[in-house]
Amino acid sequence: MKPIPTRDGFGDAITELAITNKEIYVIDCDISKSCKTTKFAKAFPDRHINVGIAEQNAAGLAAGLATMGKVPFVSTYAVFGSMRMLEQVRTSICYPQLNVKIACSHGGLTPGNDGVTHQAIEDMGIYRTVPGMTVVMPADYNAAKKLTARAAEYEGPVYLRFTRDPLPIYYAEDEDFEIGKGKILKEGGDLTLIAIGDMLHQAVAAAEILEQRGVGVRLVDMHTLKPLDEALVLDSIEKTGKIVTVEDHNFLNGLGSAVAEVMAERGRGMLRRVGLRDRYAESGDYSLLLEKYGMDSRSIVAKAEELLNLGGKEA
Repeated sequence: MKPIPTRDGFGDAITELAITNKEIYVIDCDISKSCKTTKFAKAFPDRHINVGIAEQNAAGLAAGLATMGKVPFVSTYAVFGSMRMLEQVRTSICYPQLNVKIACSHGGLTPGNDGVTHQAIEDMGIYRTVPGMTVVMPADYNAAKKLTARAAEYEGPVYLRFTRDPLPIYYAEDEDFEIGKGKILKEGGDLTLIAIGDMLHQAVAAAEILEQRGVGVRLVDMHTLKPLDEALVLDSIEKTGKIVTVEDHNFLNGLGSAVAEVMAERGRGMLRRVGLRDRYAESGDYSLLLEKYGMDSRSIVAKAEELLNLGGKEA
């Protein structure tokens, strides 16, 4: 299959799910075409609500629907879904633990040409700190479909992060996923690469390069940032001792920070983090931005080799 944005997986999944689950609603913030909910709106006009450019109202409306037993998905861009309506999500959704899903396109640097205002590099870290929120980012179209379905079944608030730009298809259609459980895609004894979302594809390419150089790589898709699969992190420490995290996000308070916390509490292992190093990117092609900011496969290989060259020394 040709590369497909993960937002398309969300749009297709939510439309299919609504056929049998009559409680699913979609609340749009006037960007249904970009968030791929137009098919849902056409198929289920009585369950599609466009509040306009009013994200705070969308969160409040979703909270109200959830109190009536509905399963609302608020659909917008990640920068707006994580920041413009954060107070309402925190107070009206997460505090009372209502069954609302925040489904956001344009995560990370994938909306590269849209520039800083639409590149969400803080969103997963923000929601990671909100009590009661679950944070998920699928790696491809098929994963997006399955994890959207899992989110619909999951009781409580969930933040789903999708991409604007196309991504290669890695998973088969029948691949299954469980929220809170990472997936081991390769086994190796020298080093673990733990990736989330679109960066899985860079990690796959990096693993292939490292294996050609004789390095045994364990490759993990940590599609759920919160709750983190701590057991898998600990197992990776036990089996390889060295971990490189890979994320399309500020390297502060994202995947790298979550893994570092687990390692620090156990006082074991060595870590390197690949991500946007606490700065804003610029407007440009997604692949070129990854290269410029040290987030492409070659940069991952460099971090891995730096860690391997430490030998038995602590970082």
